[in-house]
Amino acid sequence: MIYWTLVLCFLLSILLTPLIGKLAVKLGITDKPNSRKVHQKNMPLIGGLAIYISFIVGYFILRPIPEHNDGVSNPLCIIIGSLIIIITGILDDKYELSPKLKLLGQILAAVVVVVLGGVEINLINLPFGGKIELGFFSIPLTIFWIVAVTNAINLIDGLDGLAAGVSSIALITISGMAIIMGDMFVAVLGGILLVSTLAFLIYNFHPAKIFMGDTGALFLGYMISVLSLLGFKNVTFISLIIPVIILGVPLSDTFFAIIRRVLNKQPFSMADKSHLHHCLLRAGFSHRQTVLIIYAMAALFGLAAIIFSMSTMWGSIILITVLLLSIELFVEAIDLVGENYKPLLKYVKPKRSTNQ
Repeated sequence: MIYWTLVLCFLLSILLTPLIGKLAVKLGITDKPNSRKVHQKNMPLIGGLAIYISFIVGYFILRPIPEHNDGVSNPLCIIIGSLIIIITGILDDKYELSPKLKLLGQILAAVVVVVLGGVEINLINLPFGGKIELGFFSIPLTIFWIVAVTNAINLIDGLDGLAAGVSSIALITISGMAIIMGDMFVAVLGGILLVSTLAFLIYNFHPAKIFMGDTGALFLGYMISVLSLLGFKNVTFISLIIPVIILGVPLSDTFFAIIRRVLNKQPFSMADKSHLHHCLLRAGFSHRQTVLIIYAMAALFGLAAIIFSMSTMWGSIILITVLLLSIELFVEAIDLVGENYKPLLKYVKPKRSTNQ
């Protein structure tokens, strides 16, 4: 039953995507080219609606039931939260909501799934003994995680197939680890979302025929944030880092975007052309090459997360150290924060000889 449902969701997404594209054009929900964007012609938006409908159909066919340790008391709240996110995304694609209204929709969706659905991080077991009871802070911290990941996926949605591909790689990792841990609720939800997204990617990969828009990017970010919480809830501090590694590409891009805006004294909501994909394009890579490079990076983070989950304590610490140093060096090499941001490279870059 599960396999046939996955096939159905895949085919449904394939059939719906061009229909949603025609609807977007008819309603005037298109992405017009400008100085900050890469595409050169009007592109239909709200393609993410095809992913959402396919996912919802799959969910109500299978109606997966969470186990007692899955970390969700009412799975229907996940669906309600996703509906709020989809509505927010559609309105933003159509009317370009202000950053405050857009954030309000994300927070509302997160509140529904956390407060009514019971999805929250209550405690963290420390690696060298002891634990941290989050108490009152568990709810705001969980809401912050959901909103942060939702925005991270949204920010990386700047090239054909980029957000859909990176999200698919994250979903493969989350679903695969859920299967290994015997968490079928997360595995089934992740699988349905994965096949729906892969089908959409057929139309969205360069050269794209349709964009997912904020409708899709916010929905994928929201679902990935929730699924990662369900898969790694109330565990050790080391395991809590696993979803951060899985989402290493969008989260690091978002983190350094914040650093960049702080250094340049710009508002956080201000858009720019200095994200990861912009930097790779400026480095001389083609559109397709840039997307494939970021896919490879996302896959490496996914592999690192799997290795991390099976490592010893000191192995995990070493892996994290290597990852952080590698990210920092890469960020400095492609000028992700800025041309003058070279705190590590300035020490390793060979000095020019003064001899004539």
